[in-house]
Amino acid sequence: MTNTIFRTKRVEQSILDTEEPEHALKKSLSALDLTVFGVGVIIGTGIFVLTGTVAKNNAGPAVALAFVAAGVACALAALCYAEFASTVPVAGSAYTFSYASLGELPAWIIGWDLVLEFALGTAVVAVGWSGYVQSLMDNAGWEMPAALGSREGADGFGFDILAAALVLVLTVILVLGMKLSARITSVVVAIKVAVVLTVIVAGAFLIEADNYDPFIPKQQAVDAGESLQAPLIQLMFGWAPSNFGVMGIFTAASVVFFAFIGFDVVATAAEETKNPQRDMPRGIIGSLLICTTLYVLVSIVVTGMQHYSELSVDAPLADAFKATGHPWYAGFISFGAAVGLTTVCMILLLGQTRVFFAMSRDGLLPRFFSRVHPRFKTPHRPTILLGVIIAILAGFTPLTELAALVNIGTLFAFVVVAIGVLVLRRTRPDLHRSFRTPWVPVIPILSVCASLWLMINLPAETWIRFAVWMLAGFVVYFLYGRSHSRLARGEELSVGDAMKPPRGDTE
Repeated sequence: MTNTIFRTKRVEQSILDTEEPEHALKKSLSALDLTVFGVGVIIGTGIFVLTGTVAKNNAGPAVALAFVAAGVACALAALCYAEFASTVPVAGSAYTFSYASLGELPAWIIGWDLVLEFALGTAVVAVGWSGYVQSLMDNAGWEMPAALGSREGADGFGFDILAAALVLVLTVILVLGMKLSARITSVVVAIKVAVVLTVIVAGAFLIEADNYDPFIPKQQAVDAGESLQAPLIQLMFGWAPSNFGVMGIFTAASVVFFAFIGFDVVATAAEETKNPQRDMPRGIIGSLLICTTLYVLVSIVVTGMQHYSELSVDAPLADAFKATGHPWYAGFISFGAAVGLTTVCMILLLGQTRVFFAMSRDGLLPRFFSRVHPRFKTPHRPTILLGVIIAILAGFTPLTELAALVNIGTLFAFVVVAIGVLVLRRTRPDLHRSFRTPWVPVIPILSVCASLWLMINLPAETWIRFAVWMLAGFVVYFLYGRSHSRLARGEELSVGDAMKPPRGDTE
């Protein structure tokens, strides 16, 4: 059994699979499109909410350093993703990378993990978008019926119709084509970045130097908890992270790290990129650098406008402007967040459909879902299926407690990709790598350590839920995937085909 569950799919075979007419995605994306996708999915409510919240509770003005630390941790993973995405330019991201390096079962596990991560992420973001839109509607004097506005606000039946409608509209856009999706994303990201830059510039004139004193507040110990809500590291070792002080910066980094989640979604579009060997590294690393810079600037502004101890938890940036006598910016920030979340939702949905499509094309899921639309050349079947399911989730299911699963799923993918880089360097040193992760094995090892550290700082109940989902994945794999995969059925390349060089960089 070991030989079957750890069988790997050769890189040459993965690339040739993308040329099958019925299963080939259209190549239409450039480095700019990829960078816009990255910025579009990373910048969400975190930049408007998380910055001030973490400053008040964990790091004070030094939250800017926490963003730098989190950005470095993400950069380690981004370098590994960039090597894989340019070497194996095939849809599926970490799933495809794992299949080429670690084997079929690890690939299935990470694919199953990504399906959960992107599904819950899309639904949670859609619900957040609905909340911002309803807030703007309230400001204009319009009020949604309780039964259709929010699940929590309804007595009995409740369906968040705005969240569900957003997912369905984005589903249609993704079916119609990647270039249309990229154009819409470009417009929305331009609006979102303009809002962020306006806030930064306007806030810079309201900074008071005294609010930065002390820049690194005195350290405060945190009592170790014993419930499942406590971080896993507390239950394992009785160690509790501290707030403020130098160690508080790293505590804050483990929190603000999740504001960066999403850059890995760029890798799912590798197969639809015109020149993936050149453009994937640029898109992944470029979007991460842009967002890290914006996060640091916003954190400096918000802690300079208002003392960190006085920041609000729910809407710190908007309330900071109110406290300085500029309430108009609160509505402006809500508008920027609402507009921005549309791209976050769409790109997460895009990532999930590409992973699902790749697993289907390999036979681990029904091949019915791997046929592309004859006109639009998009994976319309999984897009429609998953779009409808996520719309129902967003409309009916309370997802707040499940949102942490998105975080652990992403970190798990980071670990697998970093290990995959090490394995493929050893097993396939002959592969042409247009981008090479520097300082191997140091960078991948550091990426694994940073991701594991952040994972054990998540609540223990998140680990339990993650384990249950993974167990369900094992069941599906051994009942269906193992026997139906194309490798299991002998649908492999001949030796001669496997030795053919991969297709050229451009169309």
